[in-house]
Amino acid sequence: MKVSFNWLREYIDIDLAPDELGESITMAGFEVESISKVDANLNNVVVGKIVSLKPHPNADKLSLCQVSTGGHLYPVVCGAANMISGDCVALALEGALLPNGMKIKNTRIRGELSQGMMCSEEELKIGGDSRGILILPDGLKLGKDIASALNLEDYIFEINITPNRPDCLSIIGIAREIAAITGKILKIPRIEFRQGNEKIDKLTSVDIHDPELCPRYSASLIADVTIGLSPFWMRRRLESAGIRPVSNVVDVTNYVLMEFGQPLHAFDFDLLTERRIVVQRADDGDIFTSLDGMERHLFSDTLMICDGEKPVAIGGIMGGLNSEVSEDTSNVLIESAYFNPTNIRKTSKKLGLQTEASYRFERGVDYGGVIRALNRATQLVLDFCGGKAAKGVVDQYPSPIFPKEISLSINKTNKILGTSLKKGKVKRHLKGIELDVKDLDRDKVSVKIPSFRMDLHREIDLIEEVARLDGYNNIPTTTPVVRVNTAGKNPAQVLQDNAKDILASMGYYEVVNYSFISPLSVALLNLDDEHPYKRFISIKNPLREDQSIMRTTLIPGLLNTMKTNVYNKNLNLKLFELGTVFYSVKEEELPREKKMLSALATGLRYGESWSFPGEGIDFYDITGSLENLFEGLNIMNFNFLSTPDTLYLHPGKSSLIMVDNTQIGTVGEVHSAVLEGYELSNTVYIFELDFDLMVKHTSSDKKIKPLSKYPPIYRDIALIVDESVQFKDIYNAINKLSNKLVDNIQVFDVYRGKSVAHGKKSLAYRIKYQSYERTLTDKEVNNIHEKLVSNLVEKVGARIRE
Repeated sequence: MKVSFNWLREYIDIDLAPDELGESITMAGFEVESISKVDANLNNVVVGKIVSLKPHPNADKLSLCQVSTGGHLYPVVCGAANMISGDCVALALEGALLPNGMKIKNTRIRGELSQGMMCSEEELKIGGDSRGILILPDGLKLGKDIASALNLEDYIFEINITPNRPDCLSIIGIAREIAAITGKILKIPRIEFRQGNEKIDKLTSVDIHDPELCPRYSASLIADVTIGLSPFWMRRRLESAGIRPVSNVVDVTNYVLMEFGQPLHAFDFDLLTERRIVVQRADDGDIFTSLDGMERHLFSDTLMICDGEKPVAIGGIMGGLNSEVSEDTSNVLIESAYFNPTNIRKTSKKLGLQTEASYRFERGVDYGGVIRALNRATQLVLDFCGGKAAKGVVDQYPSPIFPKEISLSINKTNKILGTSLKKGKVKRHLKGIELDVKDLDRDKVSVKIPSFRMDLHREIDLIEEVARLDGYNNIPTTTPVVRVNTAGKNPAQVLQDNAKDILASMGYYEVVNYSFISPLSVALLNLDDEHPYKRFISIKNPLREDQSIMRTTLIPGLLNTMKTNVYNKNLNLKLFELGTVFYSVKEEELPREKKMLSALATGLRYGESWSFPGEGIDFYDITGSLENLFEGLNIMNFNFLSTPDTLYLHPGKSSLIMVDNTQIGTVGEVHSAVLEGYELSNTVYIFELDFDLMVKHTSSDKKIKPLSKYPPIYRDIALIVDESVQFKDIYNAINKLSNKLVDNIQVFDVYRGKSVAHGKKSLAYRIKYQSYERTLTDKEVNNIHEKLVSNLVEKVGARIRE
């Protein structure tokens, strides 16, 4: 908010320099963002008085004036027509350089000597009026420098008012804070004016149909006003606050807005049908033309100010063209009200319309100061527009709001602040911001909260006020005694770090994707409607459509990351992501969160190199990565179980990942239909693991066995089995013999083709026999091996390949 230093001094005596004042205001909790000096730079422009005025003898549209500066009389030829003899004017004398670049010199105009120029506001750049010369108030000292006479030199403070302090969105509000800081007395303008004999309730009325949205509405009525220009000083102050002057009546409402923080609105009373006000909600779809000429589409919760048959203003935001004060206005009804802040904020956002009025109403204005602001506006209208005020005001206040009282403990205040303030000083601080303070006992006081302080609700709020007013810099600095314990990582966090390290050591790069994804990215996985990945949660206010749901799987993020890399010709990729997914749960407000670990591999196994063959990554690479991961995390008893249908994975090239007969994930080649949807053509292998289940199946026990001192004996065996038989089936059949001398089993050949029937395959195993206690003999190993072969023939239907 822009605050004029000169305007502040109307309400409080300020001994501080502007920069010192800015520092004090900032320390009181209101950040002063900037202080800018306003310098008129009007040298040799003085106050003059027109002593005589007569027509120019040689020009119809010029006047010949004699202007006195108190000690000298200057002849001035002027083309304006708004002055009369006796008016005080701004006289630019020879040598003056005006802001528009014009240099004044003595000259003859149509044969008559002119020793200066009487200036307009626009020519002096102190206002926007160029319709005639500037007429100054009577009583100014003749010959005095115009900048000094009109107090044109000023400082403008740009103050950041926090949303909880709407009471400071006014000049008096800031002055009140300065008074509390400096100990000076706040000078509130005295409001006195003459009222007519006719009572206002005989002339107009106000009906509030929705007191929830409009708890209080008051109005005054002034007849026979003259619409014109407001006084220079008023226009000057409004411009210093960033408000454009319009006319005397409208300027008065804006002036009181800035002075007291109470938005007002003036209606042309003669344009109000039935000459009454009705406060009610609009209907959905209603259209209303506001003062800015824009058609506004209204909603059922838009509060409207209406006359007997139509809307005339959007309550608390902007008036309408159909009741605007114009040059023809003679009777004015002035509105002063208190509107529901929440409703004004919602309406302002819906309509995309924020005004000085809505800015204050949506934060909360002083519901107890409605009448005072109304009377101030009535006083100023009578002073500058003439007219006659009806007797009294209309004040509809169906459910009065009463001030609250809060008990404050001085001991508690000092304990929280770390201070030793006396009770008397605390009371002085609170009284300085116009709080009513009364003693309850030796420790406590009762504080009645004024209507303009809508931010004070609890005892701690008052303690904060005491700290602010006594000065934050006066609170002693103490170092808290805190015992610092360094918390170690929990097992899940340790496992996460280890998993990332293991994958990185295998050449995988970690990626981090948004938790918000597009519904289309899940649909492209070709899942059925009952699949858990379809139990996603929609975002109520998404930034965009492709981030409108919370992810239920990490796979779309990896595929989109791959897509970006492929577009940039980065074709050989190993990526992984460890992140949270979210599932909606019926009849539960919050989603179920789960940690997942996914990885993707595509392209060449070793990259492009002269020393390695250009072989592509295959299914065994991705499962090999899983085996290394599980072994590194000490997750035992895992296996891969083939599955006929995993939807987004290729049938026959995918498996369920099992640990201790519990499924913890899937692995396989991504289905070509899914890749087509993501606009990818490369073969892609992927796995996704439930990391929370991995944590449960990891073991902290690490077994170490020494190397045997005795030599091993190897036996090879080639078996012909059905295509459906997996390595794990044979491995389990061998382990069921529970022979401790079988130390290791390794597949070294898989063959399909000539001499092997269709639907069959040949698997060649190398079995290592070794004892940790003695040297084995060939006969002993042969006996064990024969039993092993017989068991395989019986259990898995194998036969020895000839």
